[in-house]
Amino acid sequence: MRVRPSRSSRPRTRTRPRHDDAVDGFVVAVDRGRYTAMVDDVAITAMRARELGRKSVVVGDRVSLVGDVSGASGALARIVRIAERASVLRRTADDDDTTPEGRLERVVVANADQLVIVNSLAEPPPRTGFIDRCLVAAYDADIKPLLCLTKADLAKPDQVLDYYAELDLPYVLCRPDGPLDEVRETLSGQVSVLVGHSGVGKSTLVNRLVPDADRAVGVVSAIGKGRHTSTSAVALRLADKRPSWIIDTPGIRSFGLAHVSAVSLLHGFSDLVEGTMECPPNCEHTAGEQQCALDAWVAAGHADQRRLASYRRLLASRAGEIE
Repeated sequence: MRVRPSRSSRPRTRTRPRHDDAVDGFVVAVDRGRYTAMVDDVAITAMRARELGRKSVVVGDRVSLVGDVSGASGALARIVRIAERASVLRRTADDDDTTPEGRLERVVVANADQLVIVNSLAEPPPRTGFIDRCLVAAYDADIKPLLCLTKADLAKPDQVLDYYAELDLPYVLCRPDGPLDEVRETLSGQVSVLVGHSGVGKSTLVNRLVPDADRAVGVVSAIGKGRHTSTSAVALRLADKRPSWIIDTPGIRSFGLAHVSAVSLLHGFSDLVEGTMECPPNCEHTAGEQQCALDAWVAAGHADQRRLASYRRLLASRAGEIE
């Protein structure tokens, strides 16, 4: 009787190909399992190699490719390596890590140098709560923040700038008919990721910076919420003497921080840090903490009461106490 050997008896090797002929690329777009990577000035379409396992590939990743890297129509290369990421910007759909949404962590982009927080001064009005969340995410990812205030022709920035006066937060103002020299200077030589609510003028700004980007532009509804116009993140090269990229992200309604610890939340509120020095050990800094020193610190004029309120709202949201 002939006995057929089992499949498990087949010898396997852990040796993986070295891919010494791989070329380096920069991922600029992701679309349904296909990746677009720039190699010099050539756009290469690629897929993930099996040896990557479950490693995700996101916009901003620096990768190694093999196969057909000609960039010709119909050509398909393989991504075989992902370089170590210098920074990773993450967000969740919720602040509470005990919820399914809070546990679902999304990598927005990799290897960004700065986070450009786009907020309009009118139509819709500025949302400092969203800016605070983005600042926390930027500091947690070790990315420089930059506040970009659009529609400066409709309202003055004084109120927003006063709110962040203690942070020395860098900012630029944009008008639809004004020059963008200052904006271009802040983006020069950087990989910058742009985030903002729909309707704040982010796609309009991108189209002005990169005229052939052709990012969809929507309208603002009567209740001040813009239509979601950009549907996927994409990296666009700026015409500049130095290598400069802007990564446009879809308009988002929330920037969950479940991936950020309660202690790290304070990094986004550096104007409150000194006030916590007088707090008792293990103080949670919530409104219910009787011995929390932050209330007295703010009452003495060392920080803005609105900043403390925003910080405590984030703490309460993390605890699932507010939606």
